[in-house]
Amino acid sequence: MYPVPRGQTPPVHRTALTAGFDFAALSRWPYPESPELQAHDAADLLLLDTAQAWWDAASRDDGGVPPAIVLEDRHGALTLPLLSAGHAVRIGQDALGQERSLDANVATFRDSGALEDAGPLSRHGIGPDLVAGARLILLQLPRSLDALEQWAHLIAEHAHADVLLLAGGRDKHMTPRQNTVLERYFSSVVPGRGRSKSRVITARGPRRGRPAPFPRTAEHQMPGLGLLALAAHGATFGGTNLDPGTAFLLRSLESGLQRGGLEWAGRKRAVDVGCGNGTIAVYLALASQQAGLDGLGGLSVVATDQSADACASTRLTASLNEVQDRIEVLRDDALSTFPDASEDLLVLNPPFHAGNTVDTRVAVRLMAASARVLRPGGELWCVWNSHLMYRPELERLVGPTRQLARDRTFTVTVSTRR
Repeated sequence: MYPVPRGQTPPVHRTALTAGFDFAALSRWPYPESPELQAHDAADLLLLDTAQAWWDAASRDDGGVPPAIVLEDRHGALTLPLLSAGHAVRIGQDALGQERSLDANVATFRDSGALEDAGPLSRHGIGPDLVAGARLILLQLPRSLDALEQWAHLIAEHAHADVLLLAGGRDKHMTPRQNTVLERYFSSVVPGRGRSKSRVITARGPRRGRPAPFPRTAEHQMPGLGLLALAAHGATFGGTNLDPGTAFLLRSLESGLQRGGLEWAGRKRAVDVGCGNGTIAVYLALASQQAGLDGLGGLSVVATDQSADACASTRLTASLNEVQDRIEVLRDDALSTFPDASEDLLVLNPPFHAGNTVDTRVAVRLMAASARVLRPGGELWCVWNSHLMYRPELERLVGPTRQLARDRTFTVTVSTRR
């Protein structure tokens, strides 16, 4: 399909695909907006222009251009220009917040008439249906090597034998280890020429039949509970590790539960906000039962995360530790599906990254969401990096905040809703 010799990259320049699109009109919603943050970057433009260069060079014996599969488009900066140019697009996104952002931008562009002659858009989970038979895939390189490996294996196993994977990123976030991961699953991996401090890696020749790298499992010693098994799919933050901040928080939870659950008297349900691999949710289910909280049954737990992989990981972790009947797993972005003043107890270990960017506004967004969802008198238990000094924000957004534990790295606080 692609006649350019292996090892070479077609010349990349600004093409009609990017030159004629209004990237400034894209919004980051529901993520924080500010003048210094954009809903696109130079890697998005380079990926699109590289794709157009391949299309221009391709022989079209079948009389057309294949649909583009877009993997991990943050706000629609890849998808919308392709749709506007009339291309068919299949999209897969792990994060629910990214889905919401794309949907909002699609609606805005449709309302403006910019998608009048748009190609068809279909959404899939990141699985075999997304990449089945695919011949062109555009990927914004993830921060996580595990996510990249999971997706590379998926593409190699289920895409067309002549699939072309274009994986783009900013130079400052790219490492040779990304090439190494791709080389496990593709016979040809060629970094392209840089432009605007961005680069595209071209991968071809899928190596089929490799063992699936995920999910993985590992056992860890939990305070007061002994060994627990943790499971993780590729895009789960922290993988199968026991996150150090989570471990510090668990020691505070253990202290409260050892006092017969007095800290949580009257609480029947807890919500783990951003459940990741399910460590906190499973700990709450098991430790509260062991402490006799709420009778013999312990707390019921709702585990939420915007990552589809994190939700799948938490379900598997719950099953491995035989508490799947006590934990409801819900894919949710910043508690958006929870009614106001509906919960008594939330537990949060907030992230401080948005993709590859350090951004404490991500944590503040979750704190504000927690404040909305808590009933008066409800509590937010939170662990955070001590140097970030979140306590004033917690006081402002939620209510009176007391410190339970602190060391040089982490602080655990409890905030009570006014």
